[in-house]
Amino acid sequence: MKKLVAALAVGVIVSGTAVSSVSAESYDVKEGDSLWNIADQYNTTVDELVEINELKSTTIQPKQEIVIDNEVEKYVVEKGDTLGSISKDHDTTVSKLKDWNDLKSDLIVTGQELSVNGTQVADKEKAPATEKKAEPKQETKKAPKEEVKTEPKKETKAEPKEEPKKEAKEEASNDEGDKSPEGKTISVSATAYTGQCDGCSGVTSTGVDLNANPNAKVIAVDPSVIPLGSKVHVEGYGEATAADVGGAINGNKIDVHVPTKGEANNWGVKTVNVTILD
Repeated sequence: MKKLVAALAVGVIVSGTAVSSVSAESYDVKEGDSLWNIADQYNTTVDELVEINELKSTTIQPKQEIVIDNEVEKYVVEKGDTLGSISKDHDTTVSKLKDWNDLKSDLIVTGQELSVNGTQVADKEKAPATEKKAEPKQETKKAPKEEVKTEPKKETKAEPKEEPKKEAKEEASNDEGDKSPEGKTISVSATAYTGQCDGCSGVTSTGVDLNANPNAKVIAVDPSVIPLGSKVHVEGYGEATAADVGGAINGNKIDVHVPTKGEANNWGVKTVNVTILD
């Protein structure tokens, strides 16, 4: 059963912008749960859950409390803001902002509330309207005067023409920055499998014994798309090694390895991004 950790909402100023912080959710472990299905349910990764909860292994017990995220910060969009400028101020990327806030385009509006450092779940369940009315609105009036003295004049004279051009340039530069350090990213159809299936040897085509290493982060790939031996990052799964192949894995398809049949069934079929790291 999910429960909401008691939250103390505090308005703060980050780089002259209005940001509110709220504590995120925790989850009480039930019989049969694993870090894999909890991470999938909350749109995070096993690695992040291990790091946040300072776990020594991926083993969890019933009734154990798992913190989903340390803290979620929300930003209220101001006049003249773009996703490019907001991502730069908060040391993140445009693509992550769009993912966290379920944005289908780059369009944002004044007064819109955005998550700038984490999960969608906590943002949707908590909506502290009083924070935005009391502290953030008063503080945002001071911020533009201290940091940018000329921007308000430029925007009021030619808002429709200037803002789209700035967005295109800033977001293009951010997108280029995302691609170069992370590697090539492709969209694939992902299923899940386990080495404990009937008739399976449990050993991958490259020699990894999945029965001896049930928590091994391995994916099966089409070598013509993702070379065997490649280190990759799979959205919703984490970093893994392309160490197996499969008869049905052709083209932009992958199979992610999970410890149990139940977790493989829970994974189902989903479209994810895979970044080839090397």
